[in-house]
Amino acid sequence: MAYHQMGADMTRMVNMTHMEGMEHMVGMRKSSSEEGAVSCSSITTPESSAPIRKFDLKAARTTLKLDNGKTIDAWTFNGLSPGPELRVTEGDQIVVTLHNQDIEDGVTIHWHGITVPCSQDGIAGVTQDAVPPGEQFTYTFIATTPGTYWYHSHQMSSIQVSKGLLGALIVEPKNGSESDPSTSETTAFYQQLGSSMLVNGSERGLTIPGKPGERVRLRLINSGNETMEFGVDGAPFRVLAMDGHDLHEPGLLEGTIVPIGAGQRYDLLIQVPGSGKVVVSSSSAKGLPIMIGSGSQPQHKEDGQLFSFLDYGNPLPEDPVLHVKPDRHFELKLGQSLFTKSINGKSFHDIPPMTVKEGDHVFITVSNEGGGDHPFHLYGHVFRVLSKNGEALQGSPVYLDTVLTKKGETYELYLEADNPGLWMIHCHNLKHASMGMSMMLNYEGITTSYRVGTKSGNLPDL
Repeated sequence: MAYHQMGADMTRMVNMTHMEGMEHMVGMRKSSSEEGAVSCSSITTPESSAPIRKFDLKAARTTLKLDNGKTIDAWTFNGLSPGPELRVTEGDQIVVTLHNQDIEDGVTIHWHGITVPCSQDGIAGVTQDAVPPGEQFTYTFIATTPGTYWYHSHQMSSIQVSKGLLGALIVEPKNGSESDPSTSETTAFYQQLGSSMLVNGSERGLTIPGKPGERVRLRLINSGNETMEFGVDGAPFRVLAMDGHDLHEPGLLEGTIVPIGAGQRYDLLIQVPGSGKVVVSSSSAKGLPIMIGSGSQPQHKEDGQLFSFLDYGNPLPEDPVLHVKPDRHFELKLGQSLFTKSINGKSFHDIPPMTVKEGDHVFITVSNEGGGDHPFHLYGHVFRVLSKNGEALQGSPVYLDTVLTKKGETYELYLEADNPGLWMIHCHNLKHASMGMSMMLNYEGITTSYRVGTKSGNLPDL
């Protein structure tokens, strides 16, 4: 592991040979014989008559040839990076068998943004052991919510994601707008593969056919570590969904820059103009534009207004969440000290977990006190953004699994504790997570027999 830069706290965690002091990192660790204790591994997907969609993903070392002729050593799923897009329908039972061919340190799959049972979350040392070479592990869960999601390894995640172990997961609605024949759709999966920035595995950008008047749903996925800012030239657009969750009555935008944090997904709806093309681009992915339609190139607009969800769309006529009173309230301050990234001034297992009971209404105040952008990602749940910098949202309700926080910003979040388990919380700039900005949300009475550390070989955030 000498090839990876680690802060002092990370080095301390990696050098641990047992779990003393690590209880806060992976849960309460009660004896399985203790009365009332429930093991994470026993929380599985209930029997279901739902249609079954089976997939096999083989993790392996591969030499990829990019479309510009360049070759790159990568770690892939089924020989591809990004791996194959898994496209299912709302309500399907997804069964994915992960095979590890030759990834020496082991591999897992985490389903980013998908609410799964605790045992299926793919976190090495928390919900399972990393799968060693020659072995396999099968994940089973229900695709309950339509939207744009993605998957990636959560063993040594900052390393394995950058080497290529990731892919898109799209859940189509049973009955929805995507059945409209005038609307097509495309996924644009941005990734940093080693030193190469790619979109859908290409170094040349995307070209999407589109006839005048046709509408295109563009699913933008940022799987890298840095915030990407996207502009749309040539046509107005709407933000249909954030992190897979539709916005209520989204309005038309023009000349607006959309910032997408690490791990986030935005669905844009764009109507192809009567003449000319539409170009979607980001300054952090130069040379990788998304071109929709044909005809003349639109004029590029610089320095547009940043998209804000504070007053975008329309509120619900009756919104019960606005009247909820918290059972638990936590404050998390994201920052840095010396070579570590911290939460409330501490890092890794020194950060006490947020402990909740099933049914709790939980309010979380998240403040970014420095150290860069911190996309705050919570597992196993969707949270609602209530306010930003003390200002309540006035538009559509916003439900996310990852909220982008910038220095000086404070967000108030609400979640219902409705998915018992042991759930990781971390900055989805995975380098920041590997430097200490990682903690847990634990339900009372849930335990795990898995361990994080070099003795077990489970290093989820390295």
